[in-house]
Amino acid sequence: MSASAIPVRTVISPGRYVQAKGAIARLGEFTAPIGTTPIVVADDVVWGIVEEQVRASFEAAGLTVVRESFGRYATKGEVDRLVTAIQDAGADVAIGIGGGSTIDAVKAAGHLAGIRWVSAPTVASTDAPASALSVIYTEEGEFEEYRFFPHNPDLVLVDTQLVANAPVKFLVAGVGDALATWLEARATQRAHATTMAGGLQTETALALARLSWDLIWENALPAIAAVQDDLVTPAVEKLVEANTLLSGLGFESGGLAAAHAIHNGLTAAPQTHGLTHGQKVNIGSLAQLVLEGAPTEEIRDFIIFTTKVGLPNTLTEIGLKTTDVEDLQRVAELSVVEGETIHNMPFPVTAADVVDALRSIEGYSRQVRAEAGLPEPVFYTAH
Repeated sequence: MSASAIPVRTVISPGRYVQAKGAIARLGEFTAPIGTTPIVVADDVVWGIVEEQVRASFEAAGLTVVRESFGRYATKGEVDRLVTAIQDAGADVAIGIGGGSTIDAVKAAGHLAGIRWVSAPTVASTDAPASALSVIYTEEGEFEEYRFFPHNPDLVLVDTQLVANAPVKFLVAGVGDALATWLEARATQRAHATTMAGGLQTETALALARLSWDLIWENALPAIAAVQDDLVTPAVEKLVEANTLLSGLGFESGGLAAAHAIHNGLTAAPQTHGLTHGQKVNIGSLAQLVLEGAPTEEIRDFIIFTTKVGLPNTLTEIGLKTTDVEDLQRVAELSVVEGETIHNMPFPVTAADVVDALRSIEGYSRQVRAEAGLPEPVFYTAH
């Protein structure tokens, strides 16, 4: 056996993680050791919010601000455009400020340009900021591919006041994305499958995935209530860490399985366009529990909790019906293509299995919600 064929257990992580209320005011300080000629990528809305603080922090650190705009999705075209902007600016570090797509595009562009990169999320809606991969979409917002990089961001900096000021739907979406972390990590463990980090799972990664899960169940509801009033409380700090750092470390070094593969399939259904990543992942998580034949109590608890959080757990809430068999079949077929993470499940999964799991959650979720006195699902109309 060659040395490269020897299986290894591995954990990968960002170079530094910084989180605090008002942390954006120290972005220049933490960037200065990484590069001397930064380029900042942010869309117009985000830049309008952070520009004054970013400029002040860069000036204090002796850095010049060069800002580049961002579109809607991390597409191949947008990544290539940013590579050109990096080269034109002579930048040696790229900083993505904003949501997951902005950060994913910056990571991909930074890698192609051969420079270092920094994530400064203004929402806690995904675990993208900490990872060494980017999700690339089509111009229409459909999943196209994963791109893997040889290292994680050099810095992840999260200002929890910015997170609290953002619409609460983004924090809720982050919960949907992060709840999948433990479910997928334990499935990967049972299958002894390879993780996104390129090796077998470590006990460290599994523990971090579980910690993310525990912090979410303990803190999500009070944190969401606080953010509705733009407040930063200890529960908000814990939830942001769970959504961003722990979920990032847990999914990447712990492994993905069915939940994210089903999400990727759902992006091809036009009925779901406009939904957040975490909303679609939550449907994937519930479908994964069904595929596993998880204990009834576990599925019931998941439905009740995610309903209270504000996440969808029925097809109705993502614009689909149980009678949309052709659409669901297309979603299922995309979720089981060769190389998808659904093959990290500890048993074979077919497209027919996925269709049945997705169709089954409608009736059962409605039943559980009714018994718990929770609202009936509202049909989602794509926009």
